[in-house]
Amino acid sequence: MQLVVARVGRAHGIKGEVTVEVRTDEPELRLGPGAVLLTDPASAGPLTIESGKVHSGKLLLRFEGVRDRNAAEALRNTLLIAEVDPEELPEEEDEYYDHQLMDLDVVLADGTEIGRITEISHLPSQDLFIVERPDGTELMIPFVSSIVTEIDLEEQRAVIDPPPGLIDDRAEIVSSRDDGEASGDESGEETA
Repeated sequence: MQLVVARVGRAHGIKGEVTVEVRTDEPELRLGPGAVLLTDPASAGPLTIESGKVHSGKLLLRFEGVRDRNAAEALRNTLLIAEVDPEELPEEEDEYYDHQLMDLDVVLADGTEIGRITEISHLPSQDLFIVERPDGTELMIPFVSSIVTEIDLEEQRAVIDPPPGLIDDRAEIVSSRDDGEASGDESGEETA
């Protein structure tokens, strides 16, 4: 099975290094020296990682055969793809690969069906499940432990405990301004 593990960014310096946007929780395993990665577009690869280092918080990679800035810049926006055994699991117990989460049924704790995970969006602050509801609409559910309370791969479901307003528009909104207006109306006084 193939997993996208990074996207090539800008060239860095003049010796062929590139910045990469990491899209894996295991960069040391997937993006280490000697790793051979497929590419999208396929014509750019396969690429073999010669070396890597972190510079100013960004991962820099150098690929075999890429020796100058022009060659590095030609790789910009190329997706790096690792070949992974489908039976392989992440090292941590509460971590999952995207392919394990795709198509899981999303349900409330009482079993109420919400929808099915059709996409996982990796944002800087958190991951989001894109969930298709039975009526064809989509909603986004943050993949955080306070909302996604259980992932059951055997039952093929994700159990959620959403805050009010996340899955419907019936959020209970209470504000001090609303309370003040209600008390002003009850006393019969006009407010300016």
